[in-house]
Amino acid sequence: MKTHVKIMMTAVIFLMSIGLGYSFFVSPNSASACGYGNSGGSDYIPQRRGAEGYTAQRSAITLEQAQAIVTQHIRKLNPDLQVGNINDAGGFFEAEILSQDREIVQLLGVDKFSGQLLLLN
Repeated sequence: MKTHVKIMMTAVIFLMSIGLGYSFFVSPNSASACGYGNSGGSDYIPQRRGAEGYTAQRSAITLEQAQAIVTQHIRKLNPDLQVGNINDAGGFFEAEILSQDREIVQLLGVDKFSGQLLLLN
């Protein structure tokens, strides 16, 4: 009976070590290391950057600067789109993106302190 218990305990310890090794070496999926979203950087949104590469510590941007940021971004994506009204929404500016028919296609936000574009809808 004692030999059966030793064999059983050895088998349990062996299986536990295999499970631990599997979870340690195989479990971290390298494909999800970059988080969620499309691969290849298609979810990238431009930001205002300082000389060190970090988000610049500057004063809040003005309405004209926000319009320039949105206009430059829209021209890269689709030159047929236009920038509509830009409203102050507290911590960011809310910009309307219009089609050629003057219909609202998208709402973008521009953070006042970082200049980062935010997708609002």
